[in-house]
Amino acid sequence: MRLLKQLGAVVAVALVGGLGVAAAAGNALLTLALGTATAVLAVLTYGWVVRRTEQRATVEVALTGASAAVGRGMLIGFGMFAVVLGSIALFGGYRIAGLGSPAGMVTLVGVMAAAAVTEELIFRGILFRIVEQRVGTWNALFLTGLLFGLVHLFNPNASLWSSVAIAIEAGGMLAAAYAATRTLWVPIGLHFGWNFAQAGLFGTAVSGKSEPAGLLEGVISGPAVVSGGEFGPEASLFAVLAGAGLTIVFMWLARRRGEVVPARRASSAGTAVRLPK
Repeated sequence: MRLLKQLGAVVAVALVGGLGVAAAAGNALLTLALGTATAVLAVLTYGWVVRRTEQRATVEVALTGASAAVGRGMLIGFGMFAVVLGSIALFGGYRIAGLGSPAGMVTLVGVMAAAAVTEELIFRGILFRIVEQRVGTWNALFLTGLLFGLVHLFNPNASLWSSVAIAIEAGGMLAAAYAATRTLWVPIGLHFGWNFAQAGLFGTAVSGKSEPAGLLEGVISGPAVVSGGEFGPEASLFAVLAGAGLTIVFMWLARRRGEVVPARRASSAGTAVRLPK
């Protein structure tokens, strides 16, 4: 029941906020304001419902150190995408056609902030965290990563391969980031940095969706296995390899810090949440 109550509260904020952001399309400042408000309200709602249903402090969204953690995550997300897009460009799959729209870039800050925060609260803050308590870290990483990929199967231009790619490079990697740090701020920053770099800076599709024009007008071409095709760079083999590599690094850190919950002990893990690293 606590899972359903938590999901219901945060999903409601995500849906209402998403409708508001969509309705404000074309107005950069209003979209930015509504996207930011959705992100803030989602975090507040998550903290409120988790405190009520689990009777504990929500250290995973504690404000202390939040800015630094988000910043670290954003740097990782930007860096990861830069490596992926650079690899795609090296094989002739990406080129810059010209300048995009500064207003569109501002719009995308709001859009991506709302999406990154609500998705991380739902998939890592609620689903991964609660499932991990029952079946252990590795099983939870696999199950919630698979679910994250399946949800993206309904996106425009999606395919079975693109969903598998999302499950590995995002679903698994972001869950591993949470497992290693025990704070949601790092995966939130990473998620935002990755998405914003795609559309807001380099002008490519995000998970199959053609977002408003960002800072640059990018053109993707060539074999889909290299460029990701119409789905965007997330369906590129380079993105999958980068995400898998970061997953390994994060899980190594989680194991080194003693944050991996073994499956045989998961049932006795209770609702305890360790302090962020």
